[in-house]
Amino acid sequence: MKKIGLVVKPNKYALKKADELERWLKNKGIEVFRKENNVPENGFRINLNWDNSKHLVPENLLCVFVLGGDGTFLSASRWIGNRKIPVHGIKFGDVGFLAETEDDAELYKLAEKVISGDFEVEHRMRLITKVIRQNKVIAEGLVLNDVVINKGALARLANIITYIDDNYLTTFRSDGLIISTPTGSTAYSLAAGGPVVHPAVPGVVVTPICPFTLTNRPIILPDNVEIKIKLDDKANDIILTFDGQEGLEIKTGDTIHIKKSPYPLELIKLPHRNYFNVLKAKLDWSGGRS
Repeated sequence: MKKIGLVVKPNKYALKKADELERWLKNKGIEVFRKENNVPENGFRINLNWDNSKHLVPENLLCVFVLGGDGTFLSASRWIGNRKIPVHGIKFGDVGFLAETEDDAELYKLAEKVISGDFEVEHRMRLITKVIRQNKVIAEGLVLNDVVINKGALARLANIITYIDDNYLTTFRSDGLIISTPTGSTAYSLAAGGPVVHPAVPGVVVTPICPFTLTNRPIILPDNVEIKIKLDDKANDIILTFDGQEGLEIKTGDTIHIKKSPYPLELIKLPHRNYFNVLKAKLDWSGGRS
């Protein structure tokens, strides 16, 4: 029996739609695994004994439908972890670039195609981040959007020492630093002054948050580099966050290693959906039409 996963935002409209979709799938002879997304789960680990099998993702899922906004989608991406499971978002949030389907006719037409195997996927780059403390990996996270180093409300400017493939780049003196994928370039990085990067561009965006030195500007790096970050001896109240949903406090002496994950997210494509049309709509760009 084919099996499809539903990850659902705890919102009355999303829950109602999930009930309808679940009944429809079961009438088609599809087994449904449903997970309500009350809290972020499993994309972040703070011990050395973490095992991907503990993700509790059922085996042989044909795909996962995510009913919610971008936050629910990001949580679902980390829940899936390293498994090759295609994902599709059904929009119930106010703003979002990840959830695609909005109306019933389009949803059930797509679901028919998924059941029959008649669909295409695009691969979205993800980042793997490791925190090393006293020569031990104390935390590791897989993200679709971004990794953010941020100072607390009362902390001084952070001195963020940054290396690219073990070559010293610079020390960002700023409120923080955002390392984002092309998918995440339209999230926090964009708000901090970073560029919009098309998801097909193989790059990593490094964006300082409110830098003290105005010549510290965002930079786009090749996707095959490893970024290594340290904090100076005066650092305190510094938080590392994964997709804005999970995190931990970073201490002086910790080293953060960030690189491209070998496990991209498989995103189910809508054939008529154009990235630039979505971009213009979400960013409310004006101008005439040709």
